[in-house]
Amino acid sequence: MFTPNAPYITKPPMIIELKVNKSSESALKQIKNKAYSTCLKNYQGEVLLVGINYDNDTKECSCKIEVMNK
Repeated sequence: MFTPNAPYITKPPMIIELKVNKSSESALKQIKNKAYSTCLKNYQGEVLLVGINYDNDTKECSCKIEVMNK
């Protein structure tokens, strides 16, 4: 999880999950299923959920970003 510091305090925090040889969608599912956002229990507003996957065979990355409102 990344939370912004000054002077970017108005920007939303990010919760990031990294995967290898899976999918960026599965990374987002893990963020939601394991309720990673509970670490921001006192935060009100938008949170960016970021799922990133690296494929060893193709050497490519994929990324999915969702906005969650708390």
